[in-house]
Amino acid sequence: MSQRSSDQEPETSARPAPANAIGEERILDAAYELLLAIGMRRMTMADIARHAEVSRATLYRRWPNVQAVVAALMTREWTTALMSAFQPDAADGRSRLVEGVVEVVAKTRVHPLMRKIIELDPEFLTPYLLERRGSSTVAHLALVEEGIKAGQADGSIRTGDPMWLARQIILVSLASAVSGPVMAAKDEYSMLDEQLREMLTRYLAP
Repeated sequence: MSQRSSDQEPETSARPAPANAIGEERILDAAYELLLAIGMRRMTMADIARHAEVSRATLYRRWPNVQAVVAALMTREWTTALMSAFQPDAADGRSRLVEGVVEVVAKTRVHPLMRKIIELDPEFLTPYLLERRGSSTVAHLALVEEGIKAGQADGSIRTGDPMWLARQIILVSLASAVSGPVMAAKDEYSMLDEQLREMLTRYLAP
């Protein structure tokens, strides 16, 4: 049996990329564009698959329905906001935590994804506000709790159970982010941020 000559090109086969090689970001980006264009209620899994140029089977292997895709999209967006907001250049732990929370709230209040859902599909948010914690809320709680511990360690945050302090901060922050536009015009949002900043600073002060 003869061996392949050293200068002969190896045979290749043009096989389609396996489903797990298709990036999740590509699908979520497609869902984001569709949600802003037509809203979640009118969006179908077939629409997402078509827009992302993947098969519906590939999509269903990752998420069972549109609501699950949107939940994953929201988790991505708010995880990104969290990571960019809490920067380690503040004077102390309390300043870092307060400024981080205020920045995330300010971004959430005007985020196109949040505004579109509130405008067209507010019922999607109801379970996360009244019944259970979403994964992004769990991530917020963990990050705020760690920030409180850091501030307590450097003396800039008062004593108290970090878990309960974090929960109260998240409750206030959610109200400002979701209901802020009910209380203030868009050109007054900076006042909402300033009031939240002062409230959190006083709440956490030793």
